[in-house]
Amino acid sequence: MIKIKEAVIVEGKYDKMQLKKVCDALIITTDGFRIFRDKDKREFLKALAQRQGLLILTDSDRAGFVIRGHLKSFIPSEYIKNVYIPDIKGKEKRKDKPSKEGLLGVEGIDEETLKELLEKANVTKSQANPNPITKVDLFTLGLSGKKGASALRQALIKELSLPSRLSANSLLEILNSAYTRDEFFSFCQKFQ
Repeated sequence: MIKIKEAVIVEGKYDKMQLKKVCDALIITTDGFRIFRDKDKREFLKALAQRQGLLILTDSDRAGFVIRGHLKSFIPSEYIKNVYIPDIKGKEKRKDKPSKEGLLGVEGIDEETLKELLEKANVTKSQANPNPITKVDLFTLGLSGKKGASALRQALIKELSLPSRLSANSLLEILNSAYTRDEFFSFCQKFQ
Protein backbone atom coordinates (compact mmCIF):
# COMPACT_ATOMS: atom_id res chain seq x y z
CA MET A 1 0.00 0.00 0.00
CA ILE A 2 1.34 3.41 -0.98
CA LYS A 3 0.95 6.20 1.60
CA ILE A 4 0.53 9.46 -0.32
CA LYS A 5 0.91 12.98 1.06
CA GLU A 6 -1.13 14.66 -1.70
CA ALA A 7 -4.90 14.53 -1.60
CA VAL A 8 -6.22 12.44 -4.49
CA ILE A 9 -9.16 13.74 -6.50
CA VAL A 10 -11.42 11.21 -8.26
CA GLU A 11 -14.85 11.47 -9.83
CA GLY A 12 -17.00 9.15 -7.74
CA LYS A 13 -17.37 6.77 -4.82
CA TYR A 14 -16.54 3.63 -6.83
CA ASP A 15 -13.29 5.25 -8.00
CA LYS A 16 -12.53 6.05 -4.37
CA MET A 17 -13.24 2.48 -3.28
CA GLN A 18 -10.88 1.07 -5.94
CA LEU A 19 -8.13 3.53 -5.08
CA LYS A 20 -8.39 2.75 -1.35
CA LYS A 21 -7.20 -0.77 -2.21
CA VAL A 22 -3.79 0.52 -3.34
CA CYS A 23 -3.09 3.73 -1.46
CA ASP A 24 -3.46 5.35 1.91
CA ALA A 25 -4.37 8.94 1.17
CA LEU A 26 -7.09 11.49 1.60
CA ILE A 27 -9.33 10.75 -1.38
CA ILE A 28 -11.91 13.37 -2.35
CA THR A 29 -14.67 12.82 -4.91
CA THR A 30 -15.90 15.52 -7.25
CA ASP A 31 -19.26 13.71 -7.39
CA GLY A 32 -19.02 13.98 -11.14
CA PHE A 33 -20.14 17.31 -12.54
CA ARG A 34 -21.46 18.41 -9.12
CA ILE A 35 -18.08 20.07 -8.58
CA PHE A 36 -19.23 22.79 -11.01
CA ARG A 37 -22.00 23.84 -8.56
CA ASP A 38 -20.31 23.15 -5.21
CA LYS A 39 -18.56 26.37 -4.18
CA ASP A 40 -17.68 24.98 -0.72
CA LYS A 41 -15.89 21.99 -2.22
CA ARG A 42 -14.00 24.19 -4.69
CA GLU A 43 -12.80 26.43 -1.85
CA PHE A 44 -11.85 23.35 0.16
CA LEU A 45 -9.85 21.93 -2.76
CA LYS A 46 -8.02 25.24 -3.22
CA ALA A 47 -7.00 25.31 0.44
CA LEU A 48 -6.08 21.61 0.39
CA ALA A 49 -3.96 22.11 -2.73
CA GLN A 50 -1.93 24.82 -0.99
CA ARG A 51 -1.56 22.73 2.14
CA GLN A 52 -0.52 19.37 0.69
CA GLY A 53 -0.94 19.33 -3.08
CA LEU A 54 -3.47 17.49 -5.23
CA LEU A 55 -3.22 14.42 -7.39
CA ILE A 56 -5.93 14.46 -10.07
CA LEU A 57 -7.02 11.00 -11.21
CA THR A 58 -10.12 11.27 -13.37
CA ASP A 59 -11.30 8.85 -16.05
CA SER A 60 -9.87 9.17 -19.56
CA ASP A 61 -13.25 9.77 -21.16
CA ARG A 62 -14.61 13.14 -22.22
CA ALA A 63 -16.32 13.76 -18.87
CA GLY A 64 -13.10 13.01 -16.98
CA PHE A 65 -11.17 15.53 -19.04
CA VAL A 66 -13.89 18.17 -18.59
CA ILE A 67 -13.76 17.70 -14.80
CA ARG A 68 -9.93 17.74 -14.83
CA GLY A 69 -9.99 20.96 -16.87
CA HIS A 70 -12.42 22.56 -14.44
CA LEU A 71 -10.20 21.66 -11.47
CA LYS A 72 -7.19 23.13 -13.25
CA SER A 73 -9.14 26.34 -13.90
CA PHE A 74 -9.24 27.31 -10.21
CA ILE A 75 -6.25 25.47 -8.71
CA PRO A 76 -2.76 26.78 -9.57
CA SER A 77 -0.75 24.24 -11.59
CA GLU A 78 2.15 24.20 -9.10
CA TYR A 79 -0.14 22.38 -6.64
CA ILE A 80 -1.31 19.71 -9.10
CA LYS A 81 0.10 16.38 -10.18
CA ASN A 82 -1.83 14.60 -12.93
CA VAL A 83 -2.30 10.86 -13.23
CA TYR A 84 -3.86 9.64 -16.46
CA ILE A 85 -5.69 6.36 -16.89
CA PRO A 86 -4.65 4.63 -20.14
CA ASP A 87 -7.28 4.01 -22.81
CA ILE A 88 -8.31 0.45 -21.97
CA LYS A 89 -11.42 -0.89 -23.65
CA GLY A 90 -13.80 -2.70 -21.36
CA LYS A 91 -16.73 -2.58 -18.97
CA GLU A 92 -16.75 -2.10 -15.22
CA LYS A 93 -18.01 -5.17 -13.31
CA ARG A 94 -20.91 -3.35 -11.66
CA LYS A 95 -22.29 -2.02 -14.95
CA ASP A 96 -24.54 -3.81 -17.44
CA LYS A 97 -22.83 -2.32 -20.47
CA PRO A 98 -19.65 -0.38 -21.29
CA SER A 99 -19.53 3.40 -20.95
CA LYS A 100 -20.44 5.55 -23.94
CA GLU A 101 -16.81 5.61 -25.04
CA GLY A 102 -16.20 1.97 -24.09
CA LEU A 103 -13.22 2.76 -21.84
CA LEU A 104 -12.51 1.60 -18.31
CA GLY A 105 -12.46 4.32 -15.69
CA VAL A 106 -10.56 4.44 -12.41
CA GLU A 107 -12.93 1.90 -10.83
CA GLY A 108 -12.28 -0.61 -13.62
CA ILE A 109 -8.48 -0.46 -13.64
CA ASP A 110 -6.73 -3.33 -11.87
CA GLU A 111 -4.81 -2.66 -8.67
CA GLU A 112 -1.37 -3.35 -10.13
CA THR A 113 -1.89 -0.83 -12.94
CA LEU A 114 -3.11 1.78 -10.44
CA LYS A 115 0.02 1.26 -8.33
CA GLU A 116 2.23 1.66 -11.41
CA LEU A 117 0.41 4.85 -12.44
CA LEU A 118 0.85 6.34 -8.96
CA GLU A 119 4.55 5.44 -8.90
CA LYS A 120 5.09 7.03 -12.32
CA ALA A 121 3.29 10.20 -11.16
CA ASN A 122 6.08 10.79 -8.65
CA VAL A 123 3.69 11.02 -5.72
CA THR A 124 5.07 12.29 -2.44
CA LYS A 125 5.19 9.31 -0.14
CA SER A 126 4.61 9.96 3.51
CA GLN A 127 4.97 7.99 6.71
CA ALA A 128 2.04 6.77 8.74
CA ASN A 129 1.00 9.26 11.40
CA PRO A 130 2.13 7.59 14.65
CA ASN A 131 -0.08 9.83 16.77
CA PRO A 132 -3.29 10.66 14.87
CA ILE A 133 -6.06 13.01 15.94
CA THR A 134 -8.92 10.93 17.35
CA LYS A 135 -12.63 11.25 18.11
CA VAL A 136 -11.63 11.49 21.78
CA ASP A 137 -9.58 14.58 20.89
CA LEU A 138 -12.62 16.14 19.22
CA PHE A 139 -14.65 15.40 22.35
CA THR A 140 -11.94 16.82 24.64
CA LEU A 141 -11.84 20.02 22.59
CA GLY A 142 -15.63 20.34 22.71
CA LEU A 143 -16.04 19.61 19.00
CA SER A 144 -18.26 16.58 19.54
CA GLY A 145 -20.51 15.02 22.14
CA LYS A 146 -21.06 18.20 24.16
CA LYS A 147 -23.54 21.02 24.19
CA GLY A 148 -22.59 23.55 21.52
CA ALA A 149 -20.24 21.08 19.79
CA SER A 150 -22.03 21.34 16.45
CA ALA A 151 -21.73 25.12 16.33
CA LEU A 152 -18.07 24.98 17.40
CA ARG A 153 -17.32 22.27 14.81
CA GLN A 154 -19.03 24.33 12.08
CA ALA A 155 -16.94 27.37 13.08
CA LEU A 156 -13.78 25.24 12.85
CA ILE A 157 -14.86 23.84 9.48
CA LYS A 158 -15.46 27.37 8.20
CA GLU A 159 -12.11 28.60 9.55
CA LEU A 160 -10.33 25.72 7.77
CA SER A 161 -12.28 26.35 4.52
CA LEU A 162 -13.78 22.87 4.60
CA PRO A 163 -17.16 21.85 3.17
CA SER A 164 -19.90 22.46 5.73
CA ARG A 165 -21.49 19.01 5.33
CA LEU A 166 -18.55 16.98 6.64
CA SER A 167 -19.27 14.05 8.92
CA ALA A 168 -17.11 13.62 12.04
CA ASN A 169 -15.27 10.73 10.34
CA SER A 170 -14.58 12.78 7.21
CA LEU A 171 -13.39 15.69 9.34
CA LEU A 172 -10.97 13.38 11.16
CA GLU A 173 -9.67 11.97 7.88
CA ILE A 174 -9.00 15.48 6.56
CA LEU A 175 -7.45 16.70 9.80
CA ASN A 176 -5.11 13.71 9.98
CA SER A 177 -4.02 14.14 6.39
CA ALA A 178 -3.38 17.87 6.70
CA TYR A 179 -2.18 18.37 10.29
CA THR A 180 -0.05 16.72 12.89
CA ARG A 181 -1.67 16.29 16.29
CA ASP A 182 0.47 19.12 17.73
CA GLU A 183 -0.40 21.48 14.86
CA PHE A 184 -4.09 20.77 15.31
CA PHE A 185 -4.06 21.33 19.08
CA SER A 186 -2.04 24.52 18.63
CA PHE A 187 -4.50 25.76 16.03
CA CYS A 188 -7.47 24.92 18.27
CA GLN A 189 -5.97 26.87 21.18
CA LYS A 190 -5.84 29.99 18.99
CA PHE A 191 -9.29 29.27 17.62
CA GLN A 192 -11.11 28.79 20.92
